[in-house]
Amino acid sequence: MKILTVVGARPQFIKAAVVSRELAAHDNVKEVLVHTGQHYDAEMSDVFFEELSIPRPDLNLGIGGRSHGAMTGAQLAGIENVIVAEKPDWVVVYGDTNSTLAGALAAAKMHVPVAHVEAGLRSFNRRMPEEINRVLTDHVSELLFAPTALAMDNLAREGIVDGRVLAGDVMFDAAIFYGERARNTSRILDDVGLRPREYALVTIHRAENTDDHASLKEILLALNEVSEKVDVVWPVHPRTRKLLQQDEFSRLISPRVRLIAPVGYLDMVVLEHGAAVVATDSGGVQKEAYFLKVPCVTLRSETEWLELVHSGWNRLCPVSSSTTIAAAILDGMGSTGQAVNLYGEGSAARLIVERLLQSTPR
Repeated sequence: MKILTVVGARPQFIKAAVVSRELAAHDNVKEVLVHTGQHYDAEMSDVFFEELSIPRPDLNLGIGGRSHGAMTGAQLAGIENVIVAEKPDWVVVYGDTNSTLAGALAAAKMHVPVAHVEAGLRSFNRRMPEEINRVLTDHVSELLFAPTALAMDNLAREGIVDGRVLAGDVMFDAAIFYGERARNTSRILDDVGLRPREYALVTIHRAENTDDHASLKEILLALNEVSEKVDVVWPVHPRTRKLLQQDEFSRLISPRVRLIAPVGYLDMVVLEHGAAVVATDSGGVQKEAYFLKVPCVTLRSETEWLELVHSGWNRLCPVSSSTTIAAAILDGMGSTGQAVNLYGEGSAARLIVERLLQSTPR
């Protein structure tokens, strides 16, 4: 069996790592790994392949840094060429990025079955590009690996019943497998000069928070306010850093808000584990905080990971006023949620590979 795996962004490298390791254990499986290039710089891409021991991509399409339509269209065309050359039995896609949708559409149009890892997630906000990507990908997939029972229910409500699999979350697999390595190898706290439980960790990158200048200004003012009470450290996405270098934003940032370069997965795990609170707009970081039992504040009006909110590990904070945002972050410090097991037993990758090997495409 030949599996064509499509990745393009940081969370997908992590998810693919654990599944690729399971695939490599089977002599009768060949995996072809395609990197679209959506995250194309060394800080956001190369480091993950190195530290997670993922084989280098067989192909890098080098398609990134464009508008949504231009990027998705170019990726679709590039992946189509790879499918023609490789003739895979399955195309596996992850998550909700432009790379996810491009891989799924290219395969579906060429009648190659699609397996979607992390299927069934819904924020119910169609203004988010990620929501469009995940909905369309689910509706063209043959196998839909849902991380939670809620995701399974979301699929059923949309009439998707065949091919659903309650797999658990591959991110939890990764947290278990790489957690000890992170603790043993990362020196990020010493490098940045941080003490455990004495800082707030921030990640902001979504367009609704960065492209809306009024929202970004309120976030910056809120972080300034938080930094008066506790250290604030922010690994800044390259796209966001370009915005912050503009005069209207650079003059607002307090020197107490420590902007650092993007970090690899292992360093990020250690930063998350040591934080007193995590403030983010990232879906993956919300879960990583929960795995590490660190309180999280999500700077959005909704989340695709509703179970984290319901269990008390995450709280939503719409980006409105800086005062409200700062209060939510400071109130989140030291809070805890319910003792619940939300994402399986850490065996999602094994289950996914078993189902792929067992399944005959319709």
